[in-house]
Amino acid sequence: MKKYDVVVIGSGSGMLIVDEAVAHGLKVALVDRGPFGGTCLNVGCIPSKMLIYAADRIVEVQEARKLAVEAQVVDIDFNFIMERMRRSTGESQRHMREAVSQADNLDFYEGEGHFVGDYAIEVNGERVQGKKVFIASGSRPSIPDIKGLDSVDYLTNETVLHLKARPESLLIIGGGYIGVEYAHFFAAMGTKVTLVEIMDRLVAVEEPEVSQLLESQLRTRLDVHTSTRVEEVRGDGRKGPVTALLRHVATDRRQQLTAERIMVATGRSSNADLLKVEDWGVDTGRRGYIKVNERLETSKKDILAVGDANGQHMFTHVANREALIAVDNYLHGARSKMDYNAAPHAVYSHPQIASVGLTEADARKGHRILVGRASYFDVAKGEAMMETEGFAKAVVERDSGRILGFHIIGPHAPMLIQEVINAMASKGHVNEIIRGMHIHPALSELVPRTLANLDEA
Repeated sequence: MKKYDVVVIGSGSGMLIVDEAVAHGLKVALVDRGPFGGTCLNVGCIPSKMLIYAADRIVEVQEARKLAVEAQVVDIDFNFIMERMRRSTGESQRHMREAVSQADNLDFYEGEGHFVGDYAIEVNGERVQGKKVFIASGSRPSIPDIKGLDSVDYLTNETVLHLKARPESLLIIGGGYIGVEYAHFFAAMGTKVTLVEIMDRLVAVEEPEVSQLLESQLRTRLDVHTSTRVEEVRGDGRKGPVTALLRHVATDRRQQLTAERIMVATGRSSNADLLKVEDWGVDTGRRGYIKVNERLETSKKDILAVGDANGQHMFTHVANREALIAVDNYLHGARSKMDYNAAPHAVYSHPQIASVGLTEADARKGHRILVGRASYFDVAKGEAMMETEGFAKAVVERDSGRILGFHIIGPHAPMLIQEVINAMASKGHVNEIIRGMHIHPALSELVPRTLANLDEA
């Protein structure tokens, strides 16, 4: 058994830990089942946003008529769009592999590992042991128990990236952020898309009015079925179309839909079970995610878990921050804690969504609050764009003026929300944003306008 100062499991956010440990002269083992570089680089945020950027441009052309501009998309090269994405991710992965191969004091074990003792992991018949173990093992697509699903060649957010030809029709199971993003992409490509969600609204973690606007906008471009369960899937393996039998939960009405391909986008599952962590004193929760405290420490001394492995907030920027806190505490003896109060997220649908902090409903459980709302059309730039639907919503603690949550749906939402994130990260108050001058006319005026409209809603 080879012994190391540090063993890191996972090459996504785990690479930040590897880099810091190697830079400090420690002997490091990297264990990774692949794809090398982690979810974000290979099958998550990077490739999906490369695809969606093209979709955004297509929809902008299609919507130009509201500005009295008649334009049309004359051709979409689906293969080029897909190959550009695959080339980019492949090149990034190659550069990462080269860097790992040239690093001193770093051994790379490529394969699926599992714990075989205290701080000991077996990979491809080899055993490694670390004084400190960082688990950044990520997650994989969660596949629901639907009758007949395993008999058809369904797509996931991972396998969809291998498509060589655009499907004429696509049924997507799941209306979370993955489902609505790929629904937007394929609808823009010209595919007939049907989106099915068991909950009563799409992206159910968002504010209800955000979900409502997203659904109404998507319905202009694709078919949406909420409060609907897929009870059975029928198909002939890899041949021919796929038929789904649906049941509308509220009415118990049955419906049959047929599409060329079917995609499952029903969330993610922890990879912790593959590591067999529970056999060696690492506690996991009901859904298999590793339990951690505010310092990312597990129930087992000297084993930490970051990113999707702990299931706290399953976004790359959160995983990266967790990794940096965990390794900084280890290397420098700090006792820093992870603060999720200002952990943001975005949904790259059309329209775009960005949120940070508490929803109105959650904030009311423990705070006396004020709520502010403003439309894009309320600011000069939004009016110039004829953006009549998008809006922002602020949730603020009444007595202190501290910002508890902020939610935007509309153009450039992920960029507009950044100043709110910065303010919240420093426990900021409304005045910290309002005092700053905002360029006029610019969409950024939407944020102070929203905060200026606070009321006891």
